[in-house]
Amino acid sequence: MRIRGGEAIVKISARRVDKSTILDVSGNIDMSNSPEVRKALLREIREKGVTRVALNLTGVAYIDSSGVASLIEGLKASRETGSRFILFGLNDSAREVLKISRLLKLFEVYDDETQAMAS
Repeated sequence: MRIRGGEAIVKISARRVDKSTILDVSGNIDMSNSPEVRKALLREIREKGVTRVALNLTGVAYIDSSGVASLIEGLKASRETGSRFILFGLNDSAREVLKISRLLKLFEVYDDETQAMAS
């Protein structure tokens, strides 16, 4: 994780597993860096046309409403293109944010990478 001006910066790396892309995210997904997450998601789904994108959130401690909006945008893009958008590795805090906002059931959510890739 990089630090800029005292702020934690989100780190996103992409890797291919079979015909899927896994985006490993670490850091907080908040207003200052959710655009980076959104851009990475949309690049994989819309531009590269990947049939399954899995977002690994095991390294994410905190997600705010702008982060949730980025996830929703990724979900919307995946539905438009007929691809799958999967979340895995949500900590209790991130899971609770999605649950409270009644969005948890909209997403395909798995506990870990093994489950997500077996789905």
